[in-house]
Amino acid sequence: MPASTLTIDLNALTGNWRALDALSAASTETAAVVKADAYGLGVAGTCPALHRAGVSSFFTALTQEAVAVRQAIGQDADIYSFSGYSARTAADLKQHNLIPVLSAPEHVQDFLEAGSPQPFAVQLDTGMNRMGLEPAEFAALKERILGAKPALILSHLACADEPDHPQNTAQLRAFKGMTDGLGLRRSLAATGGTLLGPEYQFDLCRTGIGMYGGAPFAAASPVVTVSIPVLQIRDVAVGESVGYGAAWVAKRPTRLATIAAGYADGLIRAMCFGNVSLFSKGTACPMVGRVSMDLITVDITDLDHRPEALEILNATQTVDKLADQAGTIGYEMLTSLGGRYNRVYVGGQSNTGTP
Repeated sequence: MPASTLTIDLNALTGNWRALDALSAASTETAAVVKADAYGLGVAGTCPALHRAGVSSFFTALTQEAVAVRQAIGQDADIYSFSGYSARTAADLKQHNLIPVLSAPEHVQDFLEAGSPQPFAVQLDTGMNRMGLEPAEFAALKERILGAKPALILSHLACADEPDHPQNTAQLRAFKGMTDGLGLRRSLAATGGTLLGPEYQFDLCRTGIGMYGGAPFAAASPVVTVSIPVLQIRDVAVGESVGYGAAWVAKRPTRLATIAAGYADGLIRAMCFGNVSLFSKGTACPMVGRVSMDLITVDITDLDHRPEALEILNATQTVDKLADQAGTIGYEMLTSLGGRYNRVYVGGQSNTGTP
């Protein structure tokens, strides 16, 4: 079965980062969040382009992700790992010059007791109740933390994609109450927080989904195109059904294309309950029947040509539009894209011509 192609526009990616960077003060650093293999787009292909564009700080979820970023870009950047510090991760953190983000009292205690000279960051819980030191925990450890001089102190907004949500101002107030006057570099904003304005931006913004072309950054350029090869074309008569469960029945003589991708490739089954289309030369062709593990069927009756491939993600049907049809969010669509795609990087070329 031929592989589908996932094309990543590095010029769009770095352009989105620059656009977000321009929204904050010159003194505010704009970092790149590259968790989950750069949101499914590939650390090895995206991080060097971002680094060349000017990104000097990267954030990952796991230590092994941080190691992959270090291997992709070399030593000239700060790489943070949200998985914290433990005896299991200590060797990798030290060997690869990574910055652990300490989010629990035991992380702080273990790191400080190890006496490591490497930089570290501390995450505070300002009301999301997910990760970070709660106010009482931070107060109890503040003297030791400050004595060790953290490189960054940060928190995370729960409702930044809803600008008028009262929790934004509540978390801002809590963050300032815990950190004002400490003389530390601070970070509260991811993409949504960056868009809330200067009061939320502090010393460093952690751009994620907006950089990859997703909401809430409405001005973002699309970064991803997914093209799926056509395996077979057939004609079905009125009354004939298609796919599992006979869930779709032809109401007119229909020409169908069966294409080589499915939920094993991150094209989740819930898409078949929306109004998802695929595209050939700009013409929309509706998906019909159920998404199966490796195959999708598409109504191409109205095309005036025989397509070799169909696009499910492009500048017209972006990750957020596709996610809406599947009842999910752009983050899930991007990070679900599986390993079977042939990933192709365009633009963002270095002097040597490598992406």
